[in-house]
This record gives sequence, structure tokens and C-alpha cells, in this order.
Amino acid sequence: MKQPSADAACKVSTRPISKLLKSLEGVSVVTTTYNEANYVKPFTERVRAALTGIPHEIIIVDDSSPDGTYDLAVRYADKAIKKVREGQTKGLLVGIESAKYPIVVTLDIDLENPPELIPTLIQEFLSRDCGVLVACRTLIPRFSERLSSKLIGRDIGARDVYSNFRIYSKNCVVGAKLRLGETFGAELLLVTKERGCKICEYLYDPPPRRKEPRVGGTIRANLRVLYVLAKLKIAMMRGYGKPKR
Repeated sequence: MKQPSADAACKVSTRPISKLLKSLEGVSVVTTTYNEANYVKPFTERVRAALTGIPHEIIIVDDSSPDGTYDLAVRYADKAIKKVREGQTKGLLVGIESAKYPIVVTLDIDLENPPELIPTLIQEFLSRDCGVLVACRTLIPRFSERLSSKLIGRDIGARDVYSNFRIYSKNCVVGAKLRLGETFGAELLLVTKERGCKICEYLYDPPPRRKEPRVGGTIRANLRVLYVLAKLKIAMMRGYGKPKR
């Protein structure tokens, strides 16, 4: 059955929430920031609108942005965490570990991951008994990301390796000791896989990418992603990501 696009999900989210969602204790929403001041207010507004009727909290983990992002996060989020600049992967883990609810949604603050899709993703996560559900883009823009997903996506369990639009069971990652440095969130999938958590996928049509992506321009971004691919591939060849018995 064809899954709804992001636009369709926006329409679905305006309907009364399902019994499955009403049964939730609550949901924690985590995002990381570095110089994202322009996105803090619209991001929090759209997340709260998407989760109307569902208990939730918004956690923003900021890597000591010099543009005032943290001050705005204090104002608009339920919890703002300021830390030294260590990258997106560590920031996501810090946010997940600070979450008060057992189900955690992660997504980018720049709204390339449509918050309106969150209720649909949570329903999929719950109904399929996932440890983590990855919202995989039907169109992956960078060739380096497409190559990474082709080379290691099947082994990891998600065709969109660098999508951080995910629903986690908090227990699948809490307490993890990151080994690979910055991996744009990909190492967290190895952690969940190593712990024996079920990784699920959900395909969606992404909105256009912003003009100045977080990881840099085309050449720089592709080089950084390919470097991460090499780290992931070597780590997996050494057994990282294999479920422990």
C-alpha cells in the first residue's frame, strides 16, 4: 500500500487522534542546533500544532551557537540544553537521554522534516513494534548520501542512512558510548542494531532542501559524508552493529 506523502500527512494530522495515540504517556521531541535562530520559533510552533492532544515536550540541544539560538530555545522550547560544540550525533544522544518520555522523536530544526508527519510516524512505530523507525526520503539529494545508503543501508536496516527524522524507543540508545565522532546521526542506528532493537522504515516525500544546508556546500558536504561512510564501513566490518548475544 502506498504511504502518504508529507502533504497528505499534513491533512491527516488535522483529524481526531487515534486511540493508539491517545494511549501514549507522552512524546519527547529532540532537535539539535548550531546557528539556527531563525528556525526556533516556527519549528516549535509547527511541532506543537502537529502534536495537539498528545502530551509532549520539545528539547533543543544547542552547540553553543553565537547567533542567539540558545536564548530563543530557552524561550520557546520546554527544555534547552547548551553544550560545547561536538556535532549532531552527540547532541541527539544528549537530547534523547534528557527526555522524560519513553518515546522520542528526532528531527532537524530547519523543517526539511515536516513535523506534521510525526503522528503518522508514531502510529507506525507503535503498530509495528519498532525499536526505532526511520522516515526515509523517497528522493535523497546528495550523491554521497545515495552512495552511503546503497553501500551500507541494507546492513544497517534503513535505506536512508543519514535521515535523522526518527522515532526511538529511548531504551534503544540511552547510555550509549559513541565511538566514531560525528556521523550525522548514523552511529545511533548502529547502537540500536547492536542492542537488538528492531529498525523499521517509513517512506515519505521530502520538501525542498534549504539553500544553505547545515553540513555545508555541495563539495564540502559530499566530502564530509564520504568520510563518515568510510568510518561507518570500517566499524561495521569490525563488528559494530551486530547484535550482542
